[in-house]
Amino acid sequence: SGWMVNGTRVVTSVNIASTPKDRRIGMKAFPDASMPLVIQPCNWVHSFGMTFPVDVIYLDDNDLIVEIALLRPNRLALPRRRAVRVVETTPGAARHWGLTVGDSLTFRGADISTDSDWRPTR
Repeated sequence: SGWMVNGTRVVTSVNIASTPKDRRIGMKAFPDASMPLVIQPCNWVHSFGMTFPVDVIYLDDNDLIVEIALLRPNRLALPRRRAVRVVETTPGAARHWGLTVGDSLTFRGADISTDSDWRPTR
């Protein structure tokens, strides 16, 4: 786990899904989305098997927000070409935190890969 930071402001604590098993299980491992989950590498997500909706914050390889979208349970989101990682969180959380498309995020105290060789599938 670690912290998601916007500028000099700590936004929230986060869990990290960086292994294939963690990415496969995703948010289904949790009772709700109150603790955001960073999934990497990732440019698309689904909510099959989930009982709650999530906000999905899509980040590019510079950790700039390229899109924020609501994903309802049992849905498949289309891949986002520029995204290399996502943050799944409670619906409305990004707005509550004051985050918008174009904002930059950093992750502290977390094992967040900055592997520039990985690129999303097209």
